[in-house]
Amino acid sequence: MTRTATKLLTLCSLTLAGLYQPVLSQENDSLFTTTTLAEGLAHPWGMAFMPNGDMLVTERPGGIRILSADGVLSDRLANVPEVVANNQGGMLDIAVDPDFASNNTLYFCFSQPGDGGSSSSVAKATLTDNALADVEVIFTASPLIDNGFHFGCRLAFDQNEALFVTLGDRYKYMKEAQNPGNHFGTIVRINKDGSVPEDNPFTDGTAPEVYSYGHRNVQGITMHPETGAMWAMEHGPKGGDEVNILKKGANYGWPTITYGIDYSGEVISDKTHMKDMEQPWLYWDPSIAPSGMTFYYGDMFPQWQGDLLVGSLKFTHLRRIEVADDAPGNQHEYLRDSSARIRDVEVGPKGAIYVLTDAPEGKVLKLTPAQ
Repeated sequence: MTRTATKLLTLCSLTLAGLYQPVLSQENDSLFTTTTLAEGLAHPWGMAFMPNGDMLVTERPGGIRILSADGVLSDRLANVPEVVANNQGGMLDIAVDPDFASNNTLYFCFSQPGDGGSSSSVAKATLTDNALADVEVIFTASPLIDNGFHFGCRLAFDQNEALFVTLGDRYKYMKEAQNPGNHFGTIVRINKDGSVPEDNPFTDGTAPEVYSYGHRNVQGITMHPETGAMWAMEHGPKGGDEVNILKKGANYGWPTITYGIDYSGEVISDKTHMKDMEQPWLYWDPSIAPSGMTFYYGDMFPQWQGDLLVGSLKFTHLRRIEVADDAPGNQHEYLRDSSARIRDVEVGPKGAIYVLTDAPEGKVLKLTPAQ
């Protein structure tokens, strides 16, 4: 039986709610070789590949480094702006301009200090040798909040070179995620200069950058390389982590509907469905505390083509979710014995899989097929 046929048979087993309950397997890691490409990084959080195969890596306390393809780690880049590095804040995700080969421009999302608190902000800069030049903040979430939680701050470009930025609900302000007139619990879409695309859904409102809302704390976003659709993954409360396929102007429900409860055990909402609120493509209960997400499209693991790769902080593993006809299939766990909190996952230019481990002495791991 073909892999696709097996997936389709598996998908016939649906719950009454219409959401697939996956078969989960803990895999033997012997099918790949794990190489520690770099170590000693201070809570590495995001990574992005440059056209030459070198990688940019962020460190949450406030650093950006370059990691060469053969594992040479640079000093921290000069001229990186100040960050608020308390709790979940700091220097978070990073992305390279689609035209990086000609303009050396990069983008990063960080918790920026300001009067009365901090915000999730996006800056662009030019990479020159081992420093940033022409640093310019092009987006600042409002309002500023005096706490260190739920910044979101994942970045991804779509096929039209618009930049998507994920923003959290800042924890204590979860109800504001239902208000597209501010940036709490939203995903915003901006142009490369920070301006607002003309076809954004709320251009007449007070937060015209908003593309979708009703999110909790989106910790992964990526473009499907075949369809061009933007997929987002959010870290739920106790249960209720979600993967969603984004629709312009859509409401993803948080906290009015949720499959999770508060960490205290209290009920957040007794509803999982409501009219005009989107259902997740996939949800996890219990929570896996997901962080980092990408599709696998490469040559090294051909049997994984089109599958979704997700990091798990709570259960310390890399998870692969089979995808068939845009529906979730079986799930597989890898690297569980490493006991490392997986913060981010990316596929390299040659098809290897790269993983960041979130720790005071964090690592960059490279996964290649076993010989």
